[in-house]
Amino acid sequence: MAKEYEMVIGLEVHVELATKTKIFCGCKTTFGMKPNTLTCPVCSGMPGSLPVLNKKVLEYAIMVGLATNCDITRYSKFDRKNYFYPDNPQNYQISQLYEPICRNGFVNIKSDAGEKKIGIHEIHMEEDAGKLVHDSWGETSFVDYNRSGVPLIEIVSEPDMRSADDVINYLEKLRLIIQYLGVSDCKLNEGSMRADVNVSVMEKGSKTFGTRTEMKNLNSFKAIRRAIENERERQIDLIESGEEIVQETRKWDDEKGKSYPMRSKEDAKDYRYFPEPDLMPIVIDDEWLDKLKEKEPEFKDEKVKRYISEFKLPEYDADIITEDKKMADFFEEAISLGGEPKKISNYLLGEVKRLLNENNTEFDKINLNPLNLVKLIKIQEEGKINSTIAKEVFEKMYYEDVEPLEYIKEHSLMMESNEDELKDIVQKVIDENEKSVEDYRNGKEKALGFLVGQTMKVTKGKANPGMINKLLKELLSDGK
Repeated sequence: MAKEYEMVIGLEVHVELATKTKIFCGCKTTFGMKPNTLTCPVCSGMPGSLPVLNKKVLEYAIMVGLATNCDITRYSKFDRKNYFYPDNPQNYQISQLYEPICRNGFVNIKSDAGEKKIGIHEIHMEEDAGKLVHDSWGETSFVDYNRSGVPLIEIVSEPDMRSADDVINYLEKLRLIIQYLGVSDCKLNEGSMRADVNVSVMEKGSKTFGTRTEMKNLNSFKAIRRAIENERERQIDLIESGEEIVQETRKWDDEKGKSYPMRSKEDAKDYRYFPEPDLMPIVIDDEWLDKLKEKEPEFKDEKVKRYISEFKLPEYDADIITEDKKMADFFEEAISLGGEPKKISNYLLGEVKRLLNENNTEFDKINLNPLNLVKLIKIQEEGKINSTIAKEVFEKMYYEDVEPLEYIKEHSLMMESNEDELKDIVQKVIDENEKSVEDYRNGKEKALGFLVGQTMKVTKGKANPGMINKLLKELLSDGK
């Protein structure tokens, strides 16, 4: 009988905080700027420069800790993590080893077996390193220190995950919590959320964990899933062939679908941590902590329940809308402006999602205005435009934020509802489509749809489809 195995997975998630300035200096944190333009003596490691803690970094770290059920360390300190690498200008990184700001938390995720608790060992603050850019045509590397000193929190989980699904659900939960708090955009493609994944394999039912490996800086959910599944198979193959699993750090190549060893435990650096002498200890009092607790927003799970009870949305609609905080904010603003919840939801889950997918973009990048969407729905409800025109106007609003009524009038898109004029057009369509008329009178209902389509074509899509249906049936009945 073949042996069965299960994985044991723990994560170290790095989150770049959305502060305007860096953790220990006043340099801006803007992404995508010209290399080495956002630097100063502090973040570039010049001798004699001294760090000063950005209070907003501390606030954001505590807010994440509170939202993930952590104990907040009332007396916290920073430490120096010493290592030598070209992207590390100080030759050390200011981090927290001995007294991290948050400890002993958890989040609940959905799993095949129902709700599952994933423990959080700690959350600590630290500064990011710079970025190396390698010349693919030669042997030269360039360094950009813009990212050096950008504030990070590292969220270290307990080894409570047992599958790639657990990992993705956990990361999604963290991402949504952090985005709802407004402390980071958590964009994996820009590096503002990065994950190191620790994976080991053991026989099913065993209490002893296997030897773990670590995969560094995976930057998409797809890559994380593929890397985990690949590492599972690699370790099982080694076990079954009688080989030893080496504790090591591995690099995942998503294009090749393979991982490669970077360094073994024996080669791992001794970071020589010691207390950071240039920063004072952090003391958190009850008053400030209570103020931060009061700032906690309504998170996704609470919103879903409220949308179902208050707005009578189906659970599916509520779940999809709240997957994106910006979309949830848009939805609520549209309702506050008089929009009918289900109709707003239909547009968000229909046309908006379609255009987002077609353009491969995110909700916060679009120009759509909640008030204009409410206006468009009202115009359609009043019978001034039909669904075809509404779709055309919506696309214009999506891309250019036009005012719907002005656009409709400017382009003569108002629906034709003059019964006498439409009657003449319908009669002409009947006269020109004898075969379809005969089919309809012989019981083929589809023929009526064809005649409606022909009439809409003549009116350039501006006729009232309900009125066309009514006139067609009346005229075809009279002509029997």
